[in-house]
Amino acid sequence: MTTARTAAEQAATGSLLGLALGDALGFPTEFNDVPSILAKCGPWRGMELPRPAFVTDDTQMTLALGRALRASLGGGPLTPQRLAGPAREEFVRWARSPENNRAPGRTCLTACALLADDARPWQDASQTGSKGCGANMRVAPVGLVPGLSEEQRAGAAQLQAALTHGHPTALAASDLTAHAVHLLARGTEPLGLVGQLRSYAYDNRSRYHETWLGDLWTRSHDPSPLHFARRGWDECLAMLERLEAALRTADPETDPCLHTGEGWIAEEALAAGLLCFLLFPGEPVTALRRAACSSGDSDSIACLAGAFAGAHLGADAWPREWADRVEYHGELLALGALWDA
Repeated sequence: MTTARTAAEQAATGSLLGLALGDALGFPTEFNDVPSILAKCGPWRGMELPRPAFVTDDTQMTLALGRALRASLGGGPLTPQRLAGPAREEFVRWARSPENNRAPGRTCLTACALLADDARPWQDASQTGSKGCGANMRVAPVGLVPGLSEEQRAGAAQLQAALTHGHPTALAASDLTAHAVHLLARGTEPLGLVGQLRSYAYDNRSRYHETWLGDLWTRSHDPSPLHFARRGWDECLAMLERLEAALRTADPETDPCLHTGEGWIAEEALAAGLLCFLLFPGEPVTALRRAACSSGDSDSIACLAGAFAGAHLGADAWPREWADRVEYHGELLALGALWDA
């Protein structure tokens, strides 16, 4: 069993590798129910990384955001003005790439097609009716970049989500995901994680990050920016309460989606990924296997579980034979090394 590490032991590398490994493990099982997965893969505790270990748009967009953050921070402190342009360019580049052939989400494709028009404010491209998990499956880099203030981390997490998914719940879930990764990378024990996330959500429930989001809220049907923000945080708080109940009663041998929902939407994906990680906080590979053997959005649930587990346990959490052959291995290591340093 892997033991907990001290903070700063290659948390960024561990988180990025875990995200990609979960993505690759869940790629072949997405859209399958659990009996079909078991028939195809055998007992879930013995699931092996596919050969070759291809990833999906989850990892591709995570790397796109990582490159945007690296470019943004090269010019000074992280600001919305420094992040929005590079993130927009990287997302559009991803959408146009021939490697974007891994069943990408419709919301991301629609928004990126609109973002390609440089004259269009990014808020007009945002799909404010969508809270798909594409908003938070890629946000882990924001939680891994060292030296950010809480304002920068929250603003960046919400801005990168809003470029494609403008629903307030997508923004809040992305903020929570980045915050969870940040806490784990800095040594927070898993046992207290959900309580800290609930406190964070309550503290931010009445906060709209206008500096980072501009007038995005006006594209919705909310009467005020405060109403817009609260709508998203309240849905996430309800899901965190559901997660706490699941942690008291869940049988690790059963489909995690029975407790959290199937993970196609942001708050469910966050809760399902956290559930799989928290059921096996010292067994990262088992957490990935449990997430990949689920009836919902298996690759996104597993990539989030991997991001949490890797942030908590570091790069040594993952079998070397798996890590060495996952797709985009070199770029994942390069970004991780940059932020671990």
